[in-house]
Amino acid sequence: MPVRSGDTIFFSTPPVVRAWASAGGKKESEGPLAGAFDLLFPDASFQCGKWEKAESLLQQKCVARCLAAAGLDQDQIDLAFAGDLQAQCTASNYTMRALGAPYAGLYGACSTMAEGLALAACMAAAGYAAQALAFTSSHFCAAERQFRTPLDYGGKRTTTAQWTATAAGACLVSPGGAGAQGVPVRSVTFGRVQDYEVHDINNMGAAMMPAAVSTLCHHFADAGTRPSDYDVIFTGDLGRVGSELLHDQMHREGFALENHRDCGCLLYDVDAQQVQAGGSGAGCSAAVLCAHVLPRLLAGRWRRVLFLSTGALMSQTTYLQGESIPGIAHAVELATPDTPAKEA
Repeated sequence: MPVRSGDTIFFSTPPVVRAWASAGGKKESEGPLAGAFDLLFPDASFQCGKWEKAESLLQQKCVARCLAAAGLDQDQIDLAFAGDLQAQCTASNYTMRALGAPYAGLYGACSTMAEGLALAACMAAAGYAAQALAFTSSHFCAAERQFRTPLDYGGKRTTTAQWTATAAGACLVSPGGAGAQGVPVRSVTFGRVQDYEVHDINNMGAAMMPAAVSTLCHHFADAGTRPSDYDVIFTGDLGRVGSELLHDQMHREGFALENHRDCGCLLYDVDAQQVQAGGSGAGCSAAVLCAHVLPRLLAGRWRRVLFLSTGALMSQTTYLQGESIPGIAHAVELATPDTPAKEA
């Protein structure tokens, strides 16, 4: 049975991510991870003329590829956890209209991939779902119109700004045990909302960094581990600015993050592709997880990885009202199939 310690749930019989898929757009097809994507689409509009509808189509194609990898039909999904950035989770709502499976909509902003994966793992480990789907996405054009300014406006981007990925990731989680195939989920840590009074909507890395620090510190305390116990610690998506702040703050907390990588700095060649401080968006960490992290764990290139997704929890209304930007981060501990689970 799963055991809770502090903010972390440990699985004595870890559920497994049995299949996954990643999808991206034109910018992603020009980045360093392009060759690892399952699907790449040079036309971000999908010839439908609506950015919001295009994002839902991106999701649907990603989910279809994930289910195909698992050899499942859509009517075999027991429960889906999904969300996106469109008015909280509009793209996911329309995707689930097409899938027709039981659905729990999430809004964790850019933390949605880790949040959905953590919830799917809990449901699978508890025996409530044999096939739990977790997916999310983002779309540059849809997000810019909602949270900043329409693209036609031509607003100048600051050096602290990040580029919202046109990307999606989907994972299928099943119970573990004898004969289970896939990447084990050893533990999950659910984050706490942190707000350090950052008001700049063009500096999401600074706004989300405190949440990453909080979740990392809680996870290390709950698990009795240190950063060096993991091959890699991934965050998504703090970008360059947020990552530098994270390293500084974790040093103050007594932790050196020498094995840290940020999804926002991996998805793009930050300098050559002119994405300012790096990538962001719910689809950024989701795509990096599914295109880069999970395949390497399955191949045994890493044995133990801690994957965090961070989210900024403002809305376009609260921002215009002058509110600060709260952040959240959730963590999922992943391992190679032959890594033993933590003793409860």
